[in-house]
Amino acid sequence: MEHPEEVKMGNETIVTSFVLLGFSHLANLQLLLFVLILLMFLVTLTGNCLIVVISAIDPALHTPMYYFLKNLALIEIFYSLCIVPNVLVSLLVERRVTSFTACSLQLNVIMLFVTSESFLLAAMAYDRHVAICHPLQYTTIMNRRHCFWMVIVSWISGIPVMVGFTAWLFSVPFCGPNEINHFFCDIPPVLKLVCADTSLFELLIFIVIVLIVMIPFSLITVSYLRIIHAVLHMQSAEGRRKAFSTCAAHLVVVTLFYSTAGIVHLRPKSNLSPDSKKLVTLSYTVVTPMLNPIIYSLRNKEVKEGLRKSFCRRGFTERPSVSPLDR
Repeated sequence: MEHPEEVKMGNETIVTSFVLLGFSHLANLQLLLFVLILLMFLVTLTGNCLIVVISAIDPALHTPMYYFLKNLALIEIFYSLCIVPNVLVSLLVERRVTSFTACSLQLNVIMLFVTSESFLLAAMAYDRHVAICHPLQYTTIMNRRHCFWMVIVSWISGIPVMVGFTAWLFSVPFCGPNEINHFFCDIPPVLKLVCADTSLFELLIFIVIVLIVMIPFSLITVSYLRIIHAVLHMQSAEGRRKAFSTCAAHLVVVTLFYSTAGIVHLRPKSNLSPDSKKLVTLSYTVVTPMLNPIIYSLRNKEVKEGLRKSFCRRGFTERPSVSPLDR
């Protein structure tokens, strides 16, 4: 009897669904991984949900920085929900079958959220640049309308890439074996199952990924070069300290995002084995979304104050206005 995941077409076996191997190579550590990833997933959802709620209900956090941070937290929530539950299931069962449609949909959503996060991090860097380099024009430049459109562009930036590449990738035939050596449907392991020549497709994917990474990264770099230039010309040591402090959390998040994602996607022919790449991928799909709210909460007194007021149920009193550097 033929496997339900494969259909015989003449002398070829056409794949109709996939089997995710997950962490089957770590059979003795499956339970430990399940517990650790589940705990990190719960922390991720709790931390990011708290940031979304606090940023929405606390008037003191109705500023551009927290508007961007709220959207970043939403991206992390959706991104984690798209991947982590599947990881947990794959740790409970030895082989997990996923349909052709489900695999395509997951790949679509992942590409959308990764691209959105990349551009949103650039928008947050620009916000810090305006706050430090043009503090007197901050409220004019970073008005509600501009912030809204920056967020909209960030959210929809991945749609053309998502639709174009997945439509192309899943329109070609897949041959046996139908096993994806990963814990979710990612482009490199799925591409290995394609029957046709994929050299042109791989080149285009690499170019697009470079553009997705380099355009926001270039904007972030330019923003921080101008920030550093402005800070070095500040007369007050306290002003320099406050300026660097307000950028520290964002810099840490940017470093985590680009360093881990870049290792896998910008070095497709690296010496990393598939199993090693799984662990690296796990770091930016599970660990980084968990660390982001922790980094921002620990570094930012206004977030901690908003959390404190909410838990103490003290209501919201009017607070004195603060400069863009304090936001």
